[in-house]
Amino acid sequence: MAYEDLNAALPAPAHPMANPGYGKRSAPDQLPVRAVTFGHLPAREAYVAGFLDRLPDGAAMDAKTLAKALPLYGQQAVRTALNNLSAAGHLRRVRRRAEVSDTGTRWVFHTYWSRTARDNEWWARLLDGDVPGAEPDPEPDPVAPGTPSEPAPKGAAPSDVQPKKAGPSPAYTALAQLGRTEPRLTLSAADCAALEGLAADWLARGSDTTQLLRSLAAGLPEQVHSPRALVQRRLRDKMPPELPTPEVRAPRNLMECTDCGVPGRPEALPGGLCRACRDAGAGADAGAGAATASHVALPADAVRHRVDQLRIALREPCRR
Repeated sequence: MAYEDLNAALPAPAHPMANPGYGKRSAPDQLPVRAVTFGHLPAREAYVAGFLDRLPDGAAMDAKTLAKALPLYGQQAVRTALNNLSAAGHLRRVRRRAEVSDTGTRWVFHTYWSRTARDNEWWARLLDGDVPGAEPDPEPDPVAPGTPSEPAPKGAAPSDVQPKKAGPSPAYTALAQLGRTEPRLTLSAADCAALEGLAADWLARGSDTTQLLRSLAAGLPEQVHSPRALVQRRLRDKMPPELPTPEVRAPRNLMECTDCGVPGRPEALPGGLCRACRDAGAGADAGAGAATASHVALPADAVRHRVDQLRIALREPCRR
């Protein structure tokens, strides 16, 4: 058929690029392109696939932009073709958690494209980095390292800009308040600084400042000759146990439904589509089948019988 040679017929597309962190990303380990690479697809999907395969990495892959570049099909038709290409194993939408220095964590979004059709298991391994070459390149840092969070005062030299001094830590503050709770345990600034590390260990193990102060002030002797030594002893002897806290990390990569964009693990998105979008597609196919069935020609005898019934019905009003 004519669409079997779409790759050779299409000119090199002039297509807009997506914003950084978005757009097309070629899947690794693909077979070389041939004239019949997309011959197994319907004509519309083969046409769209041939166009997508020629786009460079980073090109915009949303249905609206693609529809402007594909004169044969509108936005809804392109969107349906993308869903069908996803179900056929050529396309997956993926969001990736990128660790960016000095700016925290952000998500980047890609549409992975493979001219070689892949099954759900292969795409799941790609998401986990088990396919050679599957790990995406690190995303560029949008904020250069060392960029100050606030601009320097106008006319000030770099050496005149001093970093803001951080306030006292919660552990230091708790020790400083100990003397107000129990005057016999009044500590100096030097005492608080020396004991700050032990108090911080308490807080790190799940205790709050109220529990810390109560434990230090309970059951004191009538006279305390050395508050610092007594507090240090109690901080060490009454140290709460260190409870293991399992590390809960968000998955580094998430797949998205090709149609609606809802995120999920690969096993929840077979064919790259969520359940709602799969059901909607199945309903549309069933409706199309019913419409086709309603136009099936009736046998000649049934047609004649129906015509006779209509003629009788038309004569009845004339007899009244």
